[in-house]
Amino acid sequence: MGTTEFVIAGLLPKIASDLGTSLPHAGLLIPAFTIGMIVGGPVMALATLRLTLMAALTVFALGHVVAALSSSFSVVLAAWVVTALATGTFWAVGFVIVTAATRPAQATRAVGVMMGGLTLANVIGVPIGSLVGQYTGWRGPFRALAVLAGLVAVFVSRFIPQTEQRAEILYGPRYTLCDRVDCGWRWPPPF
Repeated sequence: MGTTEFVIAGLLPKIASDLGTSLPHAGLLIPAFTIGMIVGGPVMALATLRLTLMAALTVFALGHVVAALSSSFSVVLAAWVVTALATGTFWAVGFVIVTAATRPAQATRAVGVMMGGLTLANVIGVPIGSLVGQYTGWRGPFRALAVLAGLVAVFVSRFIPQTEQRAEILYGPRYTLCDRVDCGWRWPPPF
């Protein structure tokens, strides 16, 4: 999941050329993915954690397949946003699962291991994905990421235990340091 959000930068010239659009227009894929990730966690976290994680991986894989098969920039952009929704959901739910699966004293370490995987995906996956994309075209890394996500979804379905725990979406005021110290921020905003 960590490779996807950054590998696109190295593939933008090939995407723009292949889809008949300008490089700045193809560059819209980057902020579109970011917006999708921000929205993804709360939008997709509607079922049990395991089911939500499997759904996120499946949507992620399908988004890559649709993008890889399309010859339309608009379809690629829409598939990319859907993929980003799944990515945001994966990270949000994944962190909940790893902390719940460990003893409280080990929760920080579990999150650290997960972040280590994200770091490896960026440090190793992004350059490899960009390199592969230079030789196979931009669709090659998309296909590879779809296959990997499908394999991980199978792994999750086999090895992550089913629980009734669900992600909880909280709305309303949040309590922060600003509640104790006057830092000028107020929630809800005064408008």
